[in-house]
Amino acid sequence: MSSSANNFPELINIDDTIIEREIFQKHFVCDLNACKGACCVKGEAGAPLLPSETETLEMIYDQVKPFMREEGKKAVRMNGKYVRDNGFYETPLVNNKECAYVHFDQDGTAKCAIETAYRAGKTSFIKPISCHLYPIRITKDRAFQRLKYDKWAICKAACHFGKKVKVRIFEFLKEPLIRHYGQDWYNTLEAANKHYSEPKESK
Repeated sequence: MSSSANNFPELINIDDTIIEREIFQKHFVCDLNACKGACCVKGEAGAPLLPSETETLEMIYDQVKPFMREEGKKAVRMNGKYVRDNGFYETPLVNNKECAYVHFDQDGTAKCAIETAYRAGKTSFIKPISCHLYPIRITKDRAFQRLKYDKWAICKAACHFGKKVKVRIFEFLKEPLIRHYGQDWYNTLEAANKHYSEPKESK
């Protein structure tokens, strides 16, 4: 006789990362028709950047600029291609609102100019990893990186859509997780999910 009880521990450790249980269990698929890319517009700061990504922005800015709004280009001229706040790098904002690298479709959906340039074949850099990995946020936990699910009310539609199509956070973010941690790491993540998700035979 098998048990369907959830055997997941609160935290899973893979190499030097700690992954919170919700990333395996919560459903999530972005629904741009519902949210209109609100995560690029709302909030109190720009997108977090790795130090290496600041160098990348310097190199690719001329290729990204044609896809930006005038307001975004002005913000870059005034503040730089990135800003530093409390020791952390971020993208600049337009009037303390949307990211400087945002442009809008005709229906008002916010899109990333960096990703648009990538899709147009102008650069090999798709977008900052913090954006690519959302709703996962990475924080430091001693010698480890901790991956946690960042709950935000504007993503309510994404939770409903993910549940409808039965896609969980780690599945939705397969591409950026492999981009950041590698295929072997993701294979281990999938194996951990399978191990703890499968019903255990009772004795």
